[in-house]
Amino acid sequence: MKSKQLQDATRFITDRLSQTPEIGLILGSGLGELANEIESPINIKYEEIPGFPVSTVEGHAGQLVIGDLQGVSVIAMQGRFHYYEGYGLEAVTFPVRVMKALGVERLIVTNAAGGVNPDFEPGNLMLITDHINNTGQNPLIGPNDSEQGVRFPDMSTAYDRQLQRLAKQVANTIDLDLKEGVYVWNTGPCYETPAEINMLQAMGGDAVGMSTVPEVIVARHAGIEVLGISCISNMAAGILDQPLNHQEVIETTEKVRGDFLNFVKAILGKLA
Repeated sequence: MKSKQLQDATRFITDRLSQTPEIGLILGSGLGELANEIESPINIKYEEIPGFPVSTVEGHAGQLVIGDLQGVSVIAMQGRFHYYEGYGLEAVTFPVRVMKALGVERLIVTNAAGGVNPDFEPGNLMLITDHINNTGQNPLIGPNDSEQGVRFPDMSTAYDRQLQRLAKQVANTIDLDLKEGVYVWNTGPCYETPAEINMLQAMGGDAVGMSTVPEVIVARHAGIEVLGISCISNMAAGILDQPLNHQEVIETTEKVRGDFLNFVKAILGKLA
């Protein structure tokens, strides 16, 4: 990570802020509606920020939204970047570095994912308990800046256990049927074959998607605590014997929007 690039982006954003954000939010496909509930918002388009890539995927608004949500100062990515868009992993994870430089200590990362666990169904919310990096790629490959994190970061608690306990308590309080499971990262952009889904089931995966893991790796490298939530937007290939498409992802996340908004807002309320 080029320190000047990070400094320029951080300074650009800081000059527009009146307070330090405490919690970062990364909002996946179809889940950006949460950012619209942020009070006294400051909206900054990605293309305005030095060093930021631009989101190219439907369902991603492509801006930072900074303000208050449930009494907490937050910075939300309304849309993220993906490796399959052609960006290197340094660019994909650059916003997480910026969040850390702005003062963020906790990150709630969300995504739309395919259900690998046959007990799941579209519209379920899944608490990510762990992940499998199935890509052979890693955003920390290359020279390590010891000011940003250690050379060999521990990933045994990639997803903070205390935040997981809090999320489960909140789910019980609002009567939400919260699933739990392991998220698998594949590069995309094609969906998996039925044979690949059989492999992921054997590996212990419960959901599969094309994001999240690189951001979590960099967040943990930077010492940020992470809570992960997947919206099961469709069942993965071969489970329901039907073709897959991105429109189904968007439609499902729209249907589950209410549960998702209530869940994340209730979690933030507990963290205030």
